[in-house]
Amino acid sequence: MHIAVVGLSHRTAPVEIRERLSIPEQGLEASLQQLRSDEQVLEASILSTCNRLEIYTLLRHPEDGIQAVASFLTEVSGLSEEELRPHLFTYHHEEAVSHLLRVAAGLDSLVLGEGQILSQVKKMVRLGQEYRSVGPILNRLLTQAVSTGKRVRTETNLGTGAVSISSAAVELAQLKVGQARGVDDLVPLDQEQVAVVGAGRMARLLLQHLQSKGCRGAVLLNRTVSRAEALAADFPALPVQCRPLDDLDHCLSTCSLVFTSTAADDPVISADRLRHLNRRSSLMLIDIGVPRNISADVAELSGVESFDVDDLQEVVNRNQEARREMAAEAEQLLREEARLFLEWWDGLEAVPLVNRLRLQLEEIREQELQKALSRMGPDLSARERKVVEALSKGIINKILHTPVTHLRAPQPRQQRHTAMRVLAELFELNDHDPDF
Repeated sequence: MHIAVVGLSHRTAPVEIRERLSIPEQGLEASLQQLRSDEQVLEASILSTCNRLEIYTLLRHPEDGIQAVASFLTEVSGLSEEELRPHLFTYHHEEAVSHLLRVAAGLDSLVLGEGQILSQVKKMVRLGQEYRSVGPILNRLLTQAVSTGKRVRTETNLGTGAVSISSAAVELAQLKVGQARGVDDLVPLDQEQVAVVGAGRMARLLLQHLQSKGCRGAVLLNRTVSRAEALAADFPALPVQCRPLDDLDHCLSTCSLVFTSTAADDPVISADRLRHLNRRSSLMLIDIGVPRNISADVAELSGVESFDVDDLQEVVNRNQEARREMAAEAEQLLREEARLFLEWWDGLEAVPLVNRLRLQLEEIREQELQKALSRMGPDLSARERKVVEALSKGIINKILHTPVTHLRAPQPRQQRHTAMRVLAELFELNDHDPDF
């Protein structure tokens, strides 16, 4: 068996490639079933966010398994293998384990230390369990990744004041508004007419950060107005008008700053839509949705500035240096967690040998038990039979306890292999496995 991760992220692929591989939550079950239908994929879990698509797997054979996952990705994206290959990364075993732990801790995020990714990893674990695509190996690894992410945020300062994609989007707006005013710094958004399209988790964070950056009010648009109203109720200090998505044209005509974060598969704002509006002289659009909510052609229009998640790097770079020292502290913790998992994994090598030993001892126990019971005659009660049988099982478990504990304990691989070989020879278990 072999642990591997195949995927792409903001580090390896532009947003126009990432959006081709975005898998919505309602499509995850079918995708996981498709992956698991290949005999090479023993376990699978999918992490799909605006900045990454990563497929964590337990494979039967590394090369054939990776090819199966790559074929799945080409089918999902509609891209050829030649088009997709330059953007993919593949990590095996130790590297795969370390990568997952870094992701859960926020060390591989566009915004170093961001907290939202941990929630997304938790969801990946929950859905993998719910759809039964993960087994004991990935379940242990993914669960440990979640606990590691929590530990990093508890035991280091990396999570203190960590920014999210949404807060970076608001800071980007502050920076661009300031540059338009001739100021090369972040400025309050108190003079902007602001709209937010969407009412999900990202929209909630947008409203939270808009409020903290001086925004005096916002329009919140959503297909379901009641959901927008429920979200707005959580921000009593920020005047929020809730409107249906049908009012989008009006907002694009009257607002100066529009954020989009919807789960739509196709853009909701295009150049053609803006051309037909009697809009104000300038309009700034910031899209943090993947797939993108704003089509690329809007950048061709005069008086329109459009930014997507890849443009957030400008803001991220301003905050990154201050967080690198905290990240170094977290990396040390991650190495410890990776070591613990890999020691557990190495201990699994002994399981087949232990099972053969247990089977051999169980056969001996059963034979000797039947001999003893036959000598005791028919007068033995059912309760007495149970006591004798429990006694024999207890003896076997006591005999097995020490060698099993020793073989599963953390130790150098060569030392474990030596102990396994000795055990196999002493109990004549090597006839069943040519490796011993």
